[in-house]
Amino acid sequence: MSTNTVSPLFVGRADELALLEGALGRARDGAASTVLVGGEAGVGKTRLIREFAERAEGARVLVGGCLELGTDGLPFAPFTAVLRRLVRDLGRDAIVELLPGGSTRGLGRLLPEFGEPEGDGPEARARLFEQVLGLLERLAEQRETVLIVEDAHWADRSTRDLLSFLVRYQRSDLPLLIVVTYRADELHRTHPLRPLLAELGRVDWVTRLELRRLSRREVVEQATSILGGLPGRFDVDDVYSRSEGNPLFVEALLSGDGHDAVPESLRDLLLASVERLPEETQELLRVASAGGARIEHALLTAVAGLDEGSLSRALRPAVAGNVLVVDGEGYSFRHALIREAVHDDLLPGERTRLHTRFARTLEDNPLLLPATRAAIELAHHWHAAHDVRPALVSAWRAAAAARRATAFDEQLRMLSRVLELWDQVPDAAELVETDHLEVLDTVILVAHLAGEFERAISLSRAALRLVDAERDPITTAGLLRRRGLAAYDLGRAGYVDDLRTAARLVPASPPSALRAKILEALARMLNTPDVWAEKEAHAEEALRIARQIGDAKTEAQSLITLTWSRGHRAVGDQDLSGYAEARTIAGGARAYTALMRAAISESDTLEGWGRHEAATEVARRGIAEAEEYGVSRTSGAFLAINLAEPLVSLGRWDEALEVIEHALDLAPPPPYRASLMGFSLDILLACGDLEGAEALFHESRGILAQGTYRDQTLLPNLRRELELRLAQGDDARALELIAAALRERNGHVNPRLASPRYGWPFLVSALHATTVTLPTRTSPSSVTAGAPGPAGEPATLEEVVRELRDVAAKLEIRGDLQRAQSLTFAALTAHDLATWDTATQAWEELGQPYARAQALLAAAEAALAPPGGREPEGQPSAVRESVAQRLSTARALAERLGAVPLLTEIDALARRARISLTGEALAEETRLGLTAREFEVLKLVTRGMSNREIAGELFISVKTVSVHVSNILGKLGASSRGEAAATAHRLHLFATP
Repeated sequence: MSTNTVSPLFVGRADELALLEGALGRARDGAASTVLVGGEAGVGKTRLIREFAERAEGARVLVGGCLELGTDGLPFAPFTAVLRRLVRDLGRDAIVELLPGGSTRGLGRLLPEFGEPEGDGPEARARLFEQVLGLLERLAEQRETVLIVEDAHWADRSTRDLLSFLVRYQRSDLPLLIVVTYRADELHRTHPLRPLLAELGRVDWVTRLELRRLSRREVVEQATSILGGLPGRFDVDDVYSRSEGNPLFVEALLSGDGHDAVPESLRDLLLASVERLPEETQELLRVASAGGARIEHALLTAVAGLDEGSLSRALRPAVAGNVLVVDGEGYSFRHALIREAVHDDLLPGERTRLHTRFARTLEDNPLLLPATRAAIELAHHWHAAHDVRPALVSAWRAAAAARRATAFDEQLRMLSRVLELWDQVPDAAELVETDHLEVLDTVILVAHLAGEFERAISLSRAALRLVDAERDPITTAGLLRRRGLAAYDLGRAGYVDDLRTAARLVPASPPSALRAKILEALARMLNTPDVWAEKEAHAEEALRIARQIGDAKTEAQSLITLTWSRGHRAVGDQDLSGYAEARTIAGGARAYTALMRAAISESDTLEGWGRHEAATEVARRGIAEAEEYGVSRTSGAFLAINLAEPLVSLGRWDEALEVIEHALDLAPPPPYRASLMGFSLDILLACGDLEGAEALFHESRGILAQGTYRDQTLLPNLRRELELRLAQGDDARALELIAAALRERNGHVNPRLASPRYGWPFLVSALHATTVTLPTRTSPSSVTAGAPGPAGEPATLEEVVRELRDVAAKLEIRGDLQRAQSLTFAALTAHDLATWDTATQAWEELGQPYARAQALLAAAEAALAPPGGREPEGQPSAVRESVAQRLSTARALAERLGAVPLLTEIDALARRARISLTGEALAEETRLGLTAREFEVLKLVTRGMSNREIAGELFISVKTVSVHVSNILGKLGASSRGEAAATAHRLHLFATP
């Protein structure tokens, strides 16, 4: 990877940037506008302002900063810097011409070039203020002007007064925007900027913007941009937990030499506020720093050895100085890296003594903290004190406490520490009452539960190297099962071989729990048609053994596998009571893994049948349970996939995007991330955002290239690439993808296409491409695919079409969803109106608006151009009316969804047929090409609502609103929200309330 000092990518500030651009738009429209931008040091105020300034095309941007000389520092520093820049750019004489009355002596207080200042006292001061305001107004008369005053927390009294004057008396009929930035973390209770901010905040045209820290997902984007590649999950966890989402801190940690100490580049910034405090307070902060980012009052009292009065006297300056903040019944450092910097300043002996004091205090009185937290903190302190025996024992006990709390990440961290310390403690096995191999096996299990599949595989390999399969076949089989499960979830080859080997190692008699578990796992992973009988046989044997020996967990898992298997290959709806029975069994055994799998499998089955609403209900219930069981990142993310899919089918795209965004924020395992991004890609393609779709496809393809995946992952991804290439006009690549999918290297039909659930959608997209899209662009005989046809020569378009039909003729139809897909395939083959109408009806019954709108468009085309029929305008009026009705319905559906490419096709057909679509859904000029949702958003924008307010009004995410606003500006050709609102008012799009 290459490393940048700062992130080339501007991350996570779309809403804030939109707010600033909206303020500039209001100023351009003749509304006074000021924005106060606050945030802690390093949160990205300067980067935001720089990005905004670069995008403020046509505006004159004037920037001046206050100097770090305290609140009694250099007078008028930012305005002096602005004036000096203007003199350099325009010349002194040009400035003189702009000043009211041509008098310059007032500005002499700022620059000597303008002569001696005029007198002293209130009158001279007022004259200066008027001249600065007058100069800004004259500049704004020439072109829109942005005045940026940075670091107002260092502003002197004179600067604050002038700033207040400019904000209060700026003219509303000039395009002048004032932006002020300040460090919110510097504003202690007596800071003189606080009352000014409160005062200005009450002015109607002043907006306050507080920059938040970045989310974990945004930190991943920033780190990827800095490093030039995706960092490992544990690296991200470390950087995110230490930086707490502060962009500057992220950059410093990534560019440092390691993660053991705070980089020198940050130390002075972090410790400045600490070093201003009294010595007794600094000493208490050193004690608190050993306690972690948050420390309970009772624990700090016990370790510090101070009475309540002395402790309060020492604490108060730290709280007033914004170094510590009150957090419930305790305190936390304002930022984790401040604690680290203070802790790093401790001498080695001090550090050891303090952590030992904490450990002994917790051992003597464990009730000072909740049980799980007490166990984990005790392990932390013994480890930090470098006392390996109690460190190992406490880590083992902390892992058990974390397991009871279903905190798998923490359990994995504690168990990893046990492994790290094992060789340093000669009697480790006696101390924890288990051997090294058992510890390894437990770590593998927990790594899998925590979603660390790669780590589970590598640890399994390490454990297998310690075991002789001939001497200990049972242990070997158990480890092979663990590795197979992890490899299956990660998409790595060899998982079936591992499980088949494991099954051979465990005898059928006497019946054992291990054999039942292995057979159930093997049944779960056999999914191709050629092994379906074997799959069900293994599941049935596992179920029989589990019931025989009373293994409720494996019984539930086996029942889920059998129910899913039978439902998956069913022609119609089958009995799903097996899922309910499995949940009952799993609930009695507290087997949350089986409970999660029941939700995953049932929602998948229901969606496969086209029962979308029922699928969403099951998936939502499962996601809530995943949060309760502590597996949101793994099972919860998988269920988010199963929730997003039916939401996309139902046309609830905004809702689907929010589900996907939330799941991605949890940093799920790579395969899950790729699947989630796939549904986002579907929506982007349907909405016509090819740039965003290409970016998502590129990222997901990079993930999928690392493993070997099943048809449920590969076929949808192949379909998405096909549709993306067609939308981009890359016809040759599109046909090559179809031909390659039809045939493997040996020339045989790809067995993956024998999966009805995922084969039908691909076949429909492929046939549409080869019979509708590609023939309209080129001659079928002139197009050949890169993959060979049956005779070994490059396949022509006609040959590909024939083979698609051959594959479809052999593909089963299971349930209403596949029936609708097969009807669409048949209609594409015959281009027959009756078949298209049947397909349309099928999609309507399923509640899939996008597929229904596509079918309505195709039916309209078929009605207008029957084989040997007349020109569109020559059709009978009844036919034209039916076509108009189909197109109007299709347009209303596509408009509601925001499916811009489909809208374009519908409008183009209506124009060719000279059909006027009437009604609310019709006239593009009425809505300026905006989707229904974009039209709603524009209406709220014209009311002056922010993205956050719009999100609350429409019950969608702020990020989704930001995307809609960007689309609106692009379609209207507007450079700001204000300009878009002005366009809406000019065209009288909305009635005046």
